[in-house]
Amino acid sequence: MSSSSSCGVSPSVRTEILNPISSRFFAPSRINFQPRSKCEMINRRGFALKGIVASGVSVMGSSLTSEPVQGVERLPFKPDGYNFWTWRGRKIHYVVQGEGFPIVLIHGFGASAFHWRYNIPELAKNYKVYAIDLLGFGWSEKAIIEYDAMIWRDQVVDFLKEVVKEPTVLVGNSLGGFTALVAAVGLPEQVVGLALLNSAGQFGDTKAKTTESEETFLQKFVLKPLKEVFQRVVLQVLFWQAKQPTRIESVLKNVYINTSNVDDYLVESIKMPADDPNAGEVYYRLMTRFMLNQTEYTLDSFLSKLTCPLLLLWGDLDPWVGPAKANRIKEFYPNTTLVNLKAGHCPHDEVPELANKALVDWLSTIAKKASSLQTV
Repeated sequence: MSSSSSCGVSPSVRTEILNPISSRFFAPSRINFQPRSKCEMINRRGFALKGIVASGVSVMGSSLTSEPVQGVERLPFKPDGYNFWTWRGRKIHYVVQGEGFPIVLIHGFGASAFHWRYNIPELAKNYKVYAIDLLGFGWSEKAIIEYDAMIWRDQVVDFLKEVVKEPTVLVGNSLGGFTALVAAVGLPEQVVGLALLNSAGQFGDTKAKTTESEETFLQKFVLKPLKEVFQRVVLQVLFWQAKQPTRIESVLKNVYINTSNVDDYLVESIKMPADDPNAGEVYYRLMTRFMLNQTEYTLDSFLSKLTCPLLLLWGDLDPWVGPAKANRIKEFYPNTTLVNLKAGHCPHDEVPELANKALVDWLSTIAKKASSLQTV
């Protein structure tokens, strides 16, 4: 990645961050099993810069005065969290409800287990539902480490082995979707189904050069340190901008096409973890070492090793990750069921009644197959 792409922020991008185009508003409608027309997929850098602002939602105070979605039960918000598990000496938060066949829900970038607030109670009527906070997010410890996709893969794999201990379906949104994919590949004997909701991750570029020239003395000891200092300054400024209440509201409305579920509960569930003293450093490390450098791990490299049924539950109106990506995943991995929803980047929270129905319908077939295999 060149210095200009990793350190600077172009005027057009800066304008987009501070003054996003107002989103259109759509009422939730029926599930559409026919793929929509293709839309252009965003590039990796654009997604990362928008991730800067999305994680900035986590700093606005509010009181939990909003009412839950009519007719949909909501997980009670607990400021101290629910349950904790120690992993490699780190404190990991998770929620567990219900009995039966287990499901593990994995949140996206900047979110937490509470983002599944409208899904956990409904799914728990028939299944044992876990929702885990990834290391560095939510109520889990803000460890000062070098983050990459394999850290969260190892966390989820160990959670399945040590806590769940049964054949399981993984469900992930955005970054949590990619984490669920790599975990499913890492533990195929226990993961019997995978559901991705507007997953992060990119297909590999077969034309990209794989060789890197050796760094010169000037690059290694002068230019690289200066680049890192400049990155930190730029990210600090962007993070400060992202904390402003007007900016927070704009970002939420940008990723939720129908904004009726953008409420105090949602804001508070993402705001509280940012009060951790290590949150700022974790954010910087996530952005510079993970979000802006995602070339090592690609969707196709893991999909080619996947062995279980795959559900794509896709918000077609996502301004960041459009339906073309879902179509490409389905084309690459034929053992896929694609369900299109009229929603944005987080369909499970924007249209929970539709997302829950699609998940339950698909899960019923997966659970039956898993049960039959156990009895054989």
